[in-house]
Amino acid sequence: MAGSTPPFSRFEFMIAWRYLRARRAEGGVSVMTWISLIGITLAVAALIITLAVRSGFRAEFVDTILGANAHVTVYNSAEVEANGRLDRTIADYEAMAERVRAVEGVIRAAPLIKGQVMANARGRNAGVEVFGITEENLKTIPRVANPQEAYGDINRFTHGIAIGSGVARELGVAAGEKIKIISPNGIKTAFGTSPRVKAYEVTYVFTAGRYDIDRTRVYMPFAEAQSFFNREGVADELEVMVAEPENVDMLAVDLIRAGGERTLLWTWRDASGSFLKALDIEDNVMFVILSILVLIAAMNITSGLIMLVKNKGRDIGILRTMGLTEGSVLRVFFICGAFTGVIGTAFGVLLGCLFAIYIDPIFAVVDWLSGGGVWNPEHRGISFLPAKLVLEDVLSAVALSLGLSFIVTIFPARRAARMNPVEALRYE
Repeated sequence: MAGSTPPFSRFEFMIAWRYLRARRAEGGVSVMTWISLIGITLAVAALIITLAVRSGFRAEFVDTILGANAHVTVYNSAEVEANGRLDRTIADYEAMAERVRAVEGVIRAAPLIKGQVMANARGRNAGVEVFGITEENLKTIPRVANPQEAYGDINRFTHGIAIGSGVARELGVAAGEKIKIISPNGIKTAFGTSPRVKAYEVTYVFTAGRYDIDRTRVYMPFAEAQSFFNREGVADELEVMVAEPENVDMLAVDLIRAGGERTLLWTWRDASGSFLKALDIEDNVMFVILSILVLIAAMNITSGLIMLVKNKGRDIGILRTMGLTEGSVLRVFFICGAFTGVIGTAFGVLLGCLFAIYIDPIFAVVDWLSGGGVWNPEHRGISFLPAKLVLEDVLSAVALSLGLSFIVTIFPARRAARMNPVEALRYE
């Protein structure tokens, strides 16, 4: 009769449930069950929260990199002039931009003038990097045209300059006020080169969301930048945006061919590749460490089941004499451990997902309780703690938790199944 019983029959679940909810006075280990359940829940939640923050960090950093910087910078190799000076400027920048725009996958190619200068206002100084760009092209930069915060009017860009919020804060200025831009490479005279100083109205203040951009970036109208930096009739480089930044390397050959024989490329991967690789390594290490945490929590199931098997030795002997096979006994105790793992994993997924979804208000409370200053964008590079739930991350956490819970359950379940009924009942 026992041989005809299918695996995981209803009575096996009934016995397992009876053991799980048994009181300690009845020989149950409900306290250990609760400890195992809470341990699995917290471990899975911690893993999901970490994976969500990891994915959020990567997405936010890549988004700020791609949202405020060129996907590809096209520039010329150095050419030696008659006076011995190296020249990297692009004379036919409009024609080169048209050829680059014609490359399939390119959505924008904007000529740029770049220069490092000093900004001054009200006795305060700040080193900044000026980007000379047309208003039309400025409005196509996502993190500038549609920033986290903005003050002023981007449509008045041609009447002044646009600056990052960090620059505005450093100089103590707001939209509508003027700042001085000072370049050491200014007007050439018979007595040498004298610094060039010019005042500009701040028409637009943006917050791109990345500290190193907001703290140093200044945009100036292209024609004005040509005059200010002595670049009349030329551009320093082309800022290229592509439809699929992740596949930018596939366009390298076509971009070089469109640019010409002196063309060189610098992609966003070249600029940030080492950081992204370091982030990937850190992600893998964190996953391994938290996997060990899940394993430790799952081991509580083993200790709980071992105690349960010891306390239920008499019951096991009686069930075996009644005809239960070793397989049925094994499945009963496997269900006990697996049930704890499944419920703990479910609660862990719920807790982890809720924490990731509401991480901003939770972090605001933590910041308030600690007196503020927990998150410093000057050190972190971004202005808030991001979290992004990814289905693959949640599924990997669930698979890891359930897999470990099932594996650690097998040993005590096999021990119960192989218990000799005669030995179990000898002293009863």
